[in-house]
Amino acid sequence: MKLESYGRFDRQAIEALYTHTFSNSEGQSEGARIGALVHEILERVPSESLLGFVATEHEEILGCILFTRLSFDSPANAFMLSPVAVSPDYQGTGVGQELINQGIRHLEELGVELVLTYGDPNYYSKVGFQQISQQVVRAPFELSHPEGWLAQPLNGGRLDLPLGNVRCVEPFNDARYW
Repeated sequence: MKLESYGRFDRQAIEALYTHTFSNSEGQSEGARIGALVHEILERVPSESLLGFVATEHEEILGCILFTRLSFDSPANAFMLSPVAVSPDYQGTGVGQELINQGIRHLEELGVELVLTYGDPNYYSKVGFQQISQQVVRAPFELSHPEGWLAQPLNGGRLDLPLGNVRCVEPFNDARYW
């Protein structure tokens, strides 16, 4: 398996991966919604606020992760990991964890202090994420599953200092994703 930046890959192939993956696990409408979100992220988020990594084998895309910049009331260098997609044929093989670990190593090299995500605590705890209090980082919208608000400090970053309200890139400014 090869891990590399998403940049050289066809955006439509990446969007198709997300649409297929989420349609398979959560239904056609959710797949279409996440595919549209990924389209908006790839089209509208400036390159300095977007990092992405793709796992391939024989030029076939097995998985993809995207990180987008976050900003706070107080200074912090932070990104959000979301969304993550691994082809249904490769789920459970470690592709997602490898992508996440590669992405986090890259963020550390860039001096990022904090990575947040909103997802399954059982899955993300395997790669170092832990639940975070809304008193430390208030999500941009009310969370339908507050236990899924997760963070991982990097480069000496801390989770005990209140950072206040978080602001995400424009495609995530929609309560449906929270």
